[in-house]
Amino acid sequence: MDVHVPRPFSRALRKRGVDVITPQEDGTALWSDPDLLDRATELERVLFSQDEDLLVEAARRQSQGLIFKGIIYAPQLALTTGRFIEQLELLAKAGLPADFANTVQYPPLR
Repeated sequence: MDVHVPRPFSRALRKRGVDVITPQEDGTALWSDPDLLDRATELERVLFSQDEDLLVEAARRQSQGLIFKGIIYAPQLALTTGRFIEQLELLAKAGLPADFANTVQYPPLR
């Protein structure tokens, strides 16, 4: 999870069996977006964010051929909380980390 993702998302996903880590738990809450993306890559995790700045960082890395484990991006008002959780659970359980490498996924899935 990115720093600003509401805690209820993480709690609900954990109740559904999704392995989630937040920057607050990882001690990285004050890190910059590029550093958080590096940390997610180091941990072999896809980063969920509602921050447009991470889209810029992903595009930069894609254009320069720099590796990252992937981003799931959705603006805050794109879905209801329940729908966000449903979509994130689906992505977490249906995909393998390699499926997300160097990409940005945009829920909702159809």
